Amino acid sequence: MSDYRSASVQDARVAPSAPGSRMARRAAGSPPPPPDDRPTRGHRGDGGGGQGKMRVLAWVSIAATTVMVAGALTGYTVYRDAFGNITQKSVKEDIINPRPRDTGALNVLLVGSDTRAGKGNSKYGQQLARTADAGGKRTDTIIVMHISPNRDKARLISFPRDSMVQIPKCKNETTKAEMPPRRDMINSAYNSGGIACTISTIETLTQIRINHFVEVDFSGFKNIVDALGGIEICLKSGVNDRASHLVLPPGKSLLNGEKALGYVRLRHYGDGSDIQRIKRQQIFLSKVIAKATSSELLTDIGKLTGFIKAAAGSVTMDPELANDTQQLIDIATSAKELTAGGVQLTTIPWLPDPQDTNRVIWKEPDASALWASIISDTEVASPSPSASATTKPKVTPKPEQVKVQVLNGTTTPGKARLVADELAKQGFNVVGVGNYQAADGASLPSSEIHYAKGAATGADYAAVLSGAVLPKPAPAAGKVTATNPQPYTSGTTGTAAGAGGKGAPVIQLVVGSDFKSVKVTKLPDSVNNSTITAADQKNVCT
Repeated sequence: MSDYRSASVQDARVAPSAPGSRMARRAAGSPPPPPDDRPTRGHRGDGGGGQGKMRVLAWVSIAATTVMVAGALTGYTVYRDAFGNITQKSVKEDIINPRPRDTGALNVLLVGSDTRAGKGNSKYGQQLARTADAGGKRTDTIIVMHISPNRDKARLISFPRDSMVQIPKCKNETTKAEMPPRRDMINSAYNSGGIACTISTIETLTQIRINHFVEVDFSGFKNIVDALGGIEICLKSGVNDRASHLVLPPGKSLLNGEKALGYVRLRHYGDGSDIQRIKRQQIFLSKVIAKATSSELLTDIGKLTGFIKAAAGSVTMDPELANDTQQLIDIATSAKELTAGGVQLTTIPWLPDPQDTNRVIWKEPDASALWASIISDTEVASPSPSASATTKPKVTPKPEQVKVQVLNGTTTPGKARLVADELAKQGFNVVGVGNYQAADGASLPSSEIHYAKGAATGADYAAVLSGAVLPKPAPAAGKVTATNPQPYTSGTTGTAAGAGGKGAPVIQLVVGSDFKSVKVTKLPDSVNNSTITAADQKNVCT
């Protein structure tokens, strides 16, 4: 994050609540609020075919589409004809807000549409079709799939549809008239402004560049699950739910598309909370990813062909992705490394909205730390390392063993302290701050890293620091003279000054005008606790 600005929602601060208040009980772990298409807690309607009971349906329909971008495309060159079935929609001309920089990662917006238009969709909530638009739609599912620049790891971030956020100015999808900014539920961006407004909203809130989008509807979900030969789930207790027309025994069951549809829209199970349901859906998603990336599918030409045809015929995406053969092949090649074990599924940490406890806001600064970790994921494989780079290091220190003095080489006051705080949060042992005065008195154009010439292991410690900041300065032997040096005292997070790194050399980081951020690799507990790894869910019963 350039200049350490928070890229998340800033207008939604949570005031302290009394220990016995409703909000305090929520924050302590009680069930989250209901969505806006249902009555408030205690008065939920169960009308057959209602949208409420299907509000999360499309969440899982997104699951299988990720495989087309991150798994089954391994056969793209063989099955390219099947991808002619992809429906294309161009929206970039409708994005009217400034866009974040591209970091080299691949960020795909995955959206589940509840449209009743199209073959196979009208029977789901037919009586609730929008009067303003006969084929009306809304998204109850917003996921950003982040694939690292090296294409070797992925994180799928689920945005709670009840999130109250600042929607930026957008074009109305139908009339193209400009709509003013407003505070509203995040899924309202899609309802009024479509994919373009949803992309703009996420980019404005997170500063993450969205490269492409994929959209799926109800019938698309069923087709994809059936093409996979069904998904096996495990239930702690049986289900006999009239609202979703689903009857399942306790233990393991293999669900076809229709039953899977009922399962993911299931409301009356467990504690009935949205968060428990999201976790259940994430486990289901992890099973989809595992099956779609299994050798059983990828080595069976018949099954793989059927799956690719079903996936391609069930999605809408931007032409830039659908028609870029080389990019699809590049993704497909790198996706061989993207096994189920490397996929993480995260729900944004949240708190009840103090203005309406039936809504949520993102927990800060935890959400901003999550965005920063995505933005700072810019590492790409080096071409061919030089001879010096291949020299075996004398030591391999951890961040907490690296002593750092941060010097401000710019004319912006307080820069050293800001950078020092961020390094401390990531575990570095920051021991001092100060300034560095260039000969001409101007800001240093490029950041620098220095270590003492006589430090035998200085280059090894400096390399750890270099890999933790953006851009990545090349360490140099020979320290610079600091002006106004002061000891650094840590705040409430990070490693305390002076702890760890006994006998280690002090490494200098001189912050220049080009400095962007500290790479975020240590995430708050709230993020880690709301994350599951696909490979760990094989035998989980919900």
